[in-house]
Amino acid sequence: MVPACAAPLLTVRAGVVKWTTFERFPPGPARPGPLHVPVGKTVAYSPEGKGWSGGITGWVNRKLPQRGPRRPGSAGTAAKTAGGTTNTEQAGGKDARDQRRVVQVLAGAQVLGGIGMGATLSLGALLAAELSGSSSWSGMAATMSTLGAAVLAVPLARLAQRSGRRISLSTGALIAGAGAVLAITAAAVSQFPLLLLALLLLGAGSATNLQARFAATDLASDATRGRDLSLVVWFTTIGAVLGPNLFEPGEALGALLGLPPLSGAFVFSAVAQAAAAAVYAVCLRPDPLLSSLALRRTTPGPVRRRGGVAALRGNPLARYAVLAIACSHAAMVALMSMTPVHLRDHGASLAVVGLTISLHVAGMFAFSPAFGWLADRAGRIAGILVGQALLLGALILAWTGAESAAAVTVSLILLGLGWSAAVVSGSALVAESVIVPDRPAVQGVSDLSMNAAGALGGALAGPLLTALGYSGLGLTVTGLVGVVVVWTGVRALKGRTLTGRTPAGSALESADAPRAGGS
Repeated sequence: MVPACAAPLLTVRAGVVKWTTFERFPPGPARPGPLHVPVGKTVAYSPEGKGWSGGITGWVNRKLPQRGPRRPGSAGTAAKTAGGTTNTEQAGGKDARDQRRVVQVLAGAQVLGGIGMGATLSLGALLAAELSGSSSWSGMAATMSTLGAAVLAVPLARLAQRSGRRISLSTGALIAGAGAVLAITAAAVSQFPLLLLALLLLGAGSATNLQARFAATDLASDATRGRDLSLVVWFTTIGAVLGPNLFEPGEALGALLGLPPLSGAFVFSAVAQAAAAAVYAVCLRPDPLLSSLALRRTTPGPVRRRGGVAALRGNPLARYAVLAIACSHAAMVALMSMTPVHLRDHGASLAVVGLTISLHVAGMFAFSPAFGWLADRAGRIAGILVGQALLLGALILAWTGAESAAAVTVSLILLGLGWSAAVVSGSALVAESVIVPDRPAVQGVSDLSMNAAGALGGALAGPLLTALGYSGLGLTVTGLVGVVVVWTGVRALKGRTLTGRTPAGSALESADAPRAGGS
């Protein structure tokens, strides 16, 4: 029975009312659970509300029997426009069009951001060795960039939570562009500490790229969230491949502009990041996060927001997703970072080393749409488990085939594929396991954890390689896979869902409802 005081919460996707939730709002602290009405049973709209983004005060019910007094403004069928379409269909169609535009804008900006990062990461190590006077400092380039991505992830997430994705992403790209300009300055004045600061700021580019994948989920439907996220990840491949090939053109441009050696490619990075910022600022309209908040608000007044740690504290499902991403990333970084050293120590040529890393990067990004499809069809946790299986296969192959360059190459390919499956599925699970107002903060904590775990994994991999060798390193890192698999098993034993999907139209769709899906 639908009570007379019920207020419908609508989730409209691609012209279809997927769920309608009737939730009671009696006086006092008690609030009974929602009653979910499946697709096709009910079509609802708000003739007296403020559109789909405002308070819904009326409802109509079709196919369900009317019981009890009907609310004012209700009718037997959904109102139709002059063109013969319902308000719900029009709202859903606009929602789908907005999502397609968001994904297209994010994809284009990812290409530019990837070029900006790829053009400088390989040169950062060389420039660090040049300015410091010792090759032992070359590793600081990757360390500072990773640290910058970790440090800036939470502030950028808070900015998104307060002002939307458009402001946050454009700000991150501008910070990275400023880092590229500062790197050129450091090379010109031969100041190594200034270069370290520049590389720290360049880490904002990585933080921005990571946040962009979450921006692709803000307006996505449950059926396409993994696909949309993975498409944005896939477009990173273009920039990652093009960027390193700008080394020689960058040197030529630097010579033309009178810049110091090894700094010309940073010009490309600065220009690419500025262009990405412009794309975000001008084209990312409507803002996906602000639009998502507006679609799900059901009561007037300010939206309650929590910090990422506070939101995770009461949400075991989100904690599981964050840990799965962090452990998968740490496992990937630990083995990948030591592979070039291991191959060179065993006589492999630079061409073999380069091919191995290229195939690994291809595994990380090129097949992400396939894993996005898997996450949508089989469920997010199933996608995470596929990732763990691939990671485990890679680590076992590194353990048993450390003396074979071919086995190591195959291991790195599997490592990239496993990372892709786990991160795409885990990111989709993070996005849908918290209510929309808390989503940016939780995603910021997820990116912070991911980068911190990667930095720790890379730092510990060197001593492990020295002490245990490459095969021992591969065996040791399997412990990270074990953590994710054991936690998944514990969840299964407790009777919690392995699909990794939260019920559409649940409290997750309401900005003011308590968290749901915390299994």
